Amino acid sequence: MADDVSIELWLDRRRMDALERILHESGTDTQTVMQARLKDLYTQYVPAQERTQINERIEAERLAKERRAEESRRISVFHVTEHGEDVCFKTERGGEFLQAANQLRTYLRKEQDAPPGTFAEMLPDRAEISAEEFDAQVATRMENTGKVVGAYDVDFDKRKFSAVNIMDGWKTYAMGDVSTAAYHAFRKDHLNIEQRWHRFLDKLDGKEITSAGHLNARNFSFADEITDMDDRLNFYIQTDFDVDAAFNTFVCTAENDDWLNVYANYDMSAGTVCDTLEINLHRGDGGEDEFSYTLNAAEKEVLLRKMDEYCMAQNGMSLADYSAQCMNEADDSQMQSPTM
Repeated sequence: MADDVSIELWLDRRRMDALERILHESGTDTQTVMQARLKDLYTQYVPAQERTQINERIEAERLAKERRAEESRRISVFHVTEHGEDVCFKTERGGEFLQAANQLRTYLRKEQDAPPGTFAEMLPDRAEISAEEFDAQVATRMENTGKVVGAYDVDFDKRKFSAVNIMDGWKTYAMGDVSTAAYHAFRKDHLNIEQRWHRFLDKLDGKEITSAGHLNARNFSFADEITDMDDRLNFYIQTDFDVDAAFNTFVCTAENDDWLNVYANYDMSAGTVCDTLEINLHRGDGGEDEFSYTLNAAEKEVLLRKMDEYCMAQNGMSLADYSAQCMNEADDSQMQSPTM
């Protein structure tokens, strides 16, 4: 350790050899014995109160060093679906989207030549995590603290690659498009990192697809007024995207006259987006079905931002301020209601 000091002692070689032989026969060595004797001297001569103070300083320095190491640590998190099995893990080797895409390309090229094992095995330092921790790390990624530099959902069975963008939330692409974009980014050795990013994103431009579990800013546009109901603000989401891919329905077709109403809710008391979207399926024959869509951390964060923007545009105030106004009006209304 950096704060340790060494003590140099001398003893004739012949005496030292004899001592080492005897100690070895007893299962120890000179260094171990002398270290123990030195600790005994320390305990014997240094007062207990001073030893306690020194121990406290050493422990505080150790904890501070661990805290600095943790703060400087940068990880990526993955949810990988492959051969029908799901695994979530974190790693310090995943990197940002560009690096993760290049790892994907490397894996897919090996996949063409011979069975390469699994994608997770490419990252030997990985540590498995729960689905709940993965979602929590996705939320950290959206906060842009720098601690989580990448969050990915890689589905080899559906050949889709999704990555969290700190501004827009999830972005999903066909796996082949991500691999091709990585090829163009790394094809020439002389390119710097900015040039590689430019080529990579340019090749992906316009190729984003809608994917269940990966809704983002382009999927959350609102229409009509914000409705105050049961301590919640209700937002009507326009369905001008591939709702079938998002909600596993069958309405984007000429084969029927079905259509959807999709609603998002904001809990005014908690100050959070509600966990689910409410979906009403209206059938051409007059029938109706209701179901819900569970939002993950990235989707909720993007939806919150979009709600705030829409509230500002509609009412001239932030979502938090408008919620406070609605709750105050509700309280005043209850106080003024006649009692029997």
